[in-house]
Amino acid sequence: MASPASFINSPDYIQSLDRGLQVLRAFNRERPRPTLSEIAAQIRLSRAVVRRGLLTLQHLGYVALQGRHFFLTPRVLELGYSYLSSLDLTELAQEAMEKLSQGVGESCSMAVLDGSEIVYVVRVPVRRLMSVALGVGARLPAFAASMGRVLLADKSDRDLAVWLRENTFRPITAHTLYKTRSLKAEILRVRRQGYAFVSQELEPGLCSIAVPIRSATGQAVCGLNVSMRYSDDVRAVALKKMLPALKRARQSIEEAMSRSGWQPLTVSRNAHG
Repeated sequence: MASPASFINSPDYIQSLDRGLQVLRAFNRERPRPTLSEIAAQIRLSRAVVRRGLLTLQHLGYVALQGRHFFLTPRVLELGYSYLSSLDLTELAQEAMEKLSQGVGESCSMAVLDGSEIVYVVRVPVRRLMSVALGVGARLPAFAASMGRVLLADKSDRDLAVWLRENTFRPITAHTLYKTRSLKAEILRVRRQGYAFVSQELEPGLCSIAVPIRSATGQAVCGLNVSMRYSDDVRAVALKKMLPALKRARQSIEEAMSRSGWQPLTVSRNAHG
């Protein structure tokens, strides 16, 4: 199987598609209505290349223009909805997650691993804890998130070593665990204990605890967490109150998956090989 780097030089690689997706991903919460020049500077492509990408996306209905500013149209939601519809897991988990959130009085979320990040696929909010609004489709760095760590813990030793080697980590807060050796040790501890507890590593004052949701084959397909405000006894509360509730919700979700015959989608970044 060819590596991602070597595939770029293969005849199967479509450079224009890559660049078009880069243009689409340039829109974000901080820059929802960028100009052509701003997008070009952000993704480090020429103005001519970005212009062609934007005009094509505009023609296809994914981007609109007002004055000098481009913005996404609701049609881009079709891309994410197609994934969620094929996942089916969101519907199976919704009832159990609502019961979990009501039982502990905190927000709960479900996320999948996508490269170096986790992507939220279900969210049951109680109150906003983070300064960044989280919803379906939101992304966070996997290494510093409780759901990310339970999914990373499911990787084999070899795959985990590759993942750690191919990604770079930086401190997000004063509490962030980001040095590779310490991070690996923590992920291995998560693997042994079966849950991840993260305290103020993503944002000061925010803590969370997560468990993996497994398919019938034993594969961890997503993470399930409960988030809470930091306090001196937050870890004790998380282990005594949140963890048992998470495990009950996990059992309900996994039983629903089993009854429905749910199978995980096989995702590969190297489908060409």
